[in-house]
Amino acid sequence: MKYIAALFLLFISAFPAHGAESLTFSIGTDKRVMTAPQLLADPKTRDISIADPSYKKTMHYRALPLSALLAGMKLPPDSVIEAVANDGFVAQLPTDLLLNDKTGAAQAFLAIEPPDTPWPALPGKKASAGPFYIVWLNASASGIRSEQWPFMIAALRSADSPAKRWKELAVDPALPAAALIRAGQALFVTQCMACHKLNGAGSSAAGPDLNLPASPTEYFKPDALKKYIRNPASLRHWDGMQMPGFDKDALSDHEIDLIISYMEHMSTTRKTAK
Repeated sequence: MKYIAALFLLFISAFPAHGAESLTFSIGTDKRVMTAPQLLADPKTRDISIADPSYKKTMHYRALPLSALLAGMKLPPDSVIEAVANDGFVAQLPTDLLLNDKTGAAQAFLAIEPPDTPWPALPGKKASAGPFYIVWLNASASGIRSEQWPFMIAALRSADSPAKRWKELAVDPALPAAALIRAGQALFVTQCMACHKLNGAGSSAAGPDLNLPASPTEYFKPDALKKYIRNPASLRHWDGMQMPGFDKDALSDHEIDLIISYMEHMSTTRKTAK
């Protein structure tokens, strides 16, 4: 009987406890699932305080450095980490930013919501940022964007970089390297593709494709489109509305113009994903 009981305990310990929040890792060939208690028990977990752009106030977290968490996992070359959220949001996070642990640079952490002391609900939402949330110390040091703070994370997975994976995002190769449309493309990938596809390319379908069957630049008046990006609720409401507004800390007026210039360009060279 003792032998059978030992086998039973070994069997159930191989799986997350019922109801425990878990995070799925698919990094290269490394596949694993870890619960919040397992991650909180890691000796590298530490207390951090940040000026949190999601909560709009200083927040205190138990968190693991992403550089330590990903250590030992073989990241494929020219890859990014996709942070997949429970609501369909998929952030594209460059590995060089996540792995940077140099003093003074932006440092990425996985904040872990303790099961016994849940975080407060996010402003305007019924749920917290948990169970897992990527946050940054010294975010301004490396120009971390608002959509690079993904919350409600369910999975972290490696993938080819957007430029390598989706040729449908590419601008006309004849454009100069310093063309402002290319700057708009980079902003679009970071700030818009977390929710939208373009030409059928992208990992998230939380929002509509922004070039198929038509681009918003083709049916919005220019000033209305800028207003819509800045504050969508100022122009329309719909059931299940998830699109956030982008205040000037997230996107300046000039940066919105750059994104629109890229979208206008892509509307004239429309390509569909194969």
